[in-house]
Amino acid sequence: MELMITGKNMELTPAVRRYIERKLGKLNRYLPAIMESEVEITEEKTKSPQHHFVVQVKATGSGIRLRGEERGEDLFQAIDKVAAIMTRQLENHKGKRYEKGRGNSLARGEFREEIETTKAPEVVKVKRFAIKPMSVAEAADQMELLGHNFFLFLNADTEEPNLLYQRKDGNYGLIEPELG
Repeated sequence: MELMITGKNMELTPAVRRYIERKLGKLNRYLPAIMESEVEITEEKTKSPQHHFVVQVKATGSGIRLRGEERGEDLFQAIDKVAAIMTRQLENHKGKRYEKGRGNSLARGEFREEIETTKAPEVVKVKRFAIKPMSVAEAADQMELLGHNFFLFLNADTEEPNLLYQRKDGNYGLIEPELG
């Protein structure tokens, strides 16, 4: 497994790199299909000391894509928390694959795809509403008034439906769909 470690707004010491490699380097023990993991550590200047360090981990492999993020006032605590999250996600994924393969060993790489017998999620409610053309700023105001974290609207500039959403950092994101 390839482990890529990057730091934003901070210099990573060799001790921190070794700690990350020791904690997250054993992720492929749980699932050998993981080919690479990206670890990004960010030091943020926040008022809250509990959110000083952000550790983000993305693990990818053949058909697997897992992500974990944790914040903490101490870098090593945040690394420990995100390692626990990734381990839990991998164990859940491994358990699902084991059940799906009806007992085939994942360590030997024997995967047998079976048709799932579980019931697929279904649409239980349909909501219809009229949308009127508005600017992105107006859409943001409407979203705030409704107390939602996303808002679907017709963009007055492009005359196409757009989705405005609130990001974890407090800013907004805009999704502009394209036919393709």
